[in-house]
Amino acid sequence: MKTLGSLLQAHLDGETTTMARLVKITRQDGTVLGLSNHDRDLTVDGVSYRAREGMTPAVLTQISTLKTNDFEIEGVLDSASLLEEDLRAGLYDNAKIEVFLMNWAAPEQGAVKLRQGWLGEVKWVGGRFEASLRGMADLLQRRVGDIYTPECRHDFGDSKCCIALAALTVSGSVAQTLDATSFLDNSRGEETGYFDGGMLTWTSGANAGQSVEIKSWDMNTMTLTLWLPMERGIALGDTYQATPGCGKSFATCRDRFSNAVNFGGFPHLPGLAKILAYPDSH
Repeated sequence: MKTLGSLLQAHLDGETTTMARLVKITRQDGTVLGLSNHDRDLTVDGVSYRAREGMTPAVLTQISTLKTNDFEIEGVLDSASLLEEDLRAGLYDNAKIEVFLMNWAAPEQGAVKLRQGWLGEVKWVGGRFEASLRGMADLLQRRVGDIYTPECRHDFGDSKCCIALAALTVSGSVAQTLDATSFLDNSRGEETGYFDGGMLTWTSGANAGQSVEIKSWDMNTMTLTLWLPMERGIALGDTYQATPGCGKSFATCRDRFSNAVNFGGFPHLPGLAKILAYPDSH
């Protein structure tokens, strides 16, 4: 239940209102960004909420159950405050989000907090961004502790995996561009599949500093294919660094990286069909 000040309550009870919806985003590095669906900038508690951002909040619903209830916002990347490269670089990952209403004509009446949580998945649709706000109930959907799986539970190169990624990182450059996701590098000599699931970070060119997951590497055609297209395109001579992928399989961990002792899965774990099987007369 939300408690409102008497002046704000009286305003909401009136025939017409002058309410604006504000979204406050606090990044992990402490940077604060304010967005508003109002037609002019607003300043509240020292935070400037920029108008004309093309920000469109979706319908916000409140539920009393513990089911995850996300809130979507979208906007056009046309301002100096919300930059596409910052979003793509992960600067807004797990950013804190606060959504509230206030009377833009009388900010001193206070605000109504509608939702708070963390920034979820960011998607790109026709030059616009779409992001979801993960509420407090989303924490109940997250796995706590380890579970038994045939695949490795560790992230490749983390403290439990114990693989030193720096020693496996290689450098290269684009010999020929195929499209927004694929290019040739005829200097590579790794076996087909070596980089599948790995990470590529551009070190020069229009995409310098951006990282993207590698979909596949084909030694026969010398083709590296990325999972996501590069918005600024891939140009001849662009340089990069890449790390291999592990595929989470025991065979790869053992044969390619000699790291079976740190494998975080249970490769001989019986499947559900085996567990549910029962003896018969045959």
